[in-house]
Amino acid sequence: MLLARTAARRLTLTRPCGWSSAGLVSRIGAGTTVGAPPCRPSIERFFLRKMADAATDRFAKTLTILPKPGGGEYGKFYSIPALNDPKIDKLPYCIRILLESAVRNYDNFQVTESDVQNIIDWEKTSPKLAEIPFKPARLVLMDNTGGPAVVDLAAIRDVIAELESDPKKINPLVPVDVVIDHSVRVDVAKCADALKQNMDLEFSRNKERFSFFKWASSAFNNMLVLPPGSGILHQVNLEYLSRVVFKADGVLYPDSVVGTDSHTTMINSLGVAGWGVGGIEAMAAMLGQPMSMVLPGVVGFKLTGKLQDGVTTTDLALTLTQMLRKHGVVGKFIEFHGEGVGSIPLPARATIANMTPEYGATMGFFPVDQVALDYLRLIGRSDETVSMIEAYLRANNMFVDCNEPQTGPVYSSDLELDLTTVEPSVAGPKRPHDRVPLKEMKSDWHACLGNEVGFKGYAVPKEQHNKIVKFDFHGQPAEITHGSVVLAAVCSSTNSSNPSVMIGAGLVAKKACELGLEVKPWVKTSLAPGSLVVTKYLEHSGLQEYLNHQGFHLVGYGCTTCIGNSGDLDKSLSDAIVDNGNTMHTKYFSLQCVCTHGLYYLVRCCCCCCVVGQP
Repeated sequence: MLLARTAARRLTLTRPCGWSSAGLVSRIGAGTTVGAPPCRPSIERFFLRKMADAATDRFAKTLTILPKPGGGEYGKFYSIPALNDPKIDKLPYCIRILLESAVRNYDNFQVTESDVQNIIDWEKTSPKLAEIPFKPARLVLMDNTGGPAVVDLAAIRDVIAELESDPKKINPLVPVDVVIDHSVRVDVAKCADALKQNMDLEFSRNKERFSFFKWASSAFNNMLVLPPGSGILHQVNLEYLSRVVFKADGVLYPDSVVGTDSHTTMINSLGVAGWGVGGIEAMAAMLGQPMSMVLPGVVGFKLTGKLQDGVTTTDLALTLTQMLRKHGVVGKFIEFHGEGVGSIPLPARATIANMTPEYGATMGFFPVDQVALDYLRLIGRSDETVSMIEAYLRANNMFVDCNEPQTGPVYSSDLELDLTTVEPSVAGPKRPHDRVPLKEMKSDWHACLGNEVGFKGYAVPKEQHNKIVKFDFHGQPAEITHGSVVLAAVCSSTNSSNPSVMIGAGLVAKKACELGLEVKPWVKTSLAPGSLVVTKYLEHSGLQEYLNHQGFHLVGYGCTTCIGNSGDLDKSLSDAIVDNGNTMHTKYFSLQCVCTHGLYYLVRCCCCCCVVGQP
């Protein structure tokens, strides 16, 4: 509450006396229109001078009409080419988005002319770690980390009411989307009504939290709350929330987003600049304040060729992760380019972009091309909208044709990969960048058992490598050994956004059924797709039936096993592990992000990618 009082008083005390216009109000919140005490003359002169500078928009000449092909106009936009600076043609596409934002938000107060010039001079200023302000177009929150930000906003309203002002004036100044996806647990699995039972338990555990979010959805302007069961934040962001190009008050500008989840970068696959931030930065963005950021270096990653048959997107993601970790990309943007990019479907790009935190970068960016436009039509965007997006990006030199030579952008450093050289891979046993060729997995696993404790070792004595533990599983004899699978979960947004691997998982289940193979009864199996779209195509293809037969019934829509919400193992199984002094290095299989909460081995099963982890 003290934080809320401080924020609320800042909203009222920073308003210069005598102001009736919305000049500064638009930058620090609607609450600034009330409750201001008298100002010192010197402070008033300072703000009046700043407002006078802001009134002289030095970039007004770049505001240009975007015509429609058949007559009329889509709207106006701030034209980057109209700046007439040859250095702009050498900027990476992701930096051009930062430049457009600075030009559009220029007020010589929060965003100054020197900020704009620093971005134009990116090739020189980035190595000097120049700082710039950045205003994202929107904000995405998930319930765990986003909840406190919404609570703070509500607390500020309470204090504004105590100050005898109108609390309804306190609202987010940018669109805010909240997706409730981190509350569901896999308490019930391997049955037809697992989804209903898990959601009932989810609502009973989170009644107070969910009631608050429901209130917030109608209490605040500019805020959308997607209820439990809608899907995982990143896939919903990709399929439903993404704009690619905004249109507000007749002005067009690029979509950009920050989110309270590190994997917000998944949206980079659609040419949208976005990354994860902390709660304080999210709150500042919500109130319309610019984020201060170091102008990042950009690694240009050229892709050539095409993936061979039998090689999955996950194999590519692991290969890229290994290369980027070795190169060193912390704090940098990655921009993928080259003719090989055109052969990568957008859902596959989403897998690569989602892995950005694993390879340590801030963004893994794919500029908008024809593949992205085709995807927008696939997810239901109208032809009119897609045409507007394409026209705007082409007019502002932000559209890429992967089939044409890219001679413009200059990068801080360069990497290159021939996609034909990518081979089936796993990663581990503990880190996603410790890639292991699939053909070497067995020998690597046995070596890791005996190695000293570390990233590649467990220090299991050689005489215990073949140790077998027998136990009774509900009247059935059962046994486990080092490397036994005890939990298999198809979940999370890294792969569940990718139809090729999800359908691949279904085809593996189908083949297993045809061969008479069945999952061991003590293995906890579950299916938690990223959105309802996945359920639709699995049902329509007939593959869900085979997944059900192997125990992969639908258990929920949200981050389950990937954040540790896998629920308990059967007591008989967990007792068998615990009673043996945790010397049993069993495995968790999960179709999900590579590096999460104790998971330690990523393997692939034919077309399907799985993660194996230590209990």
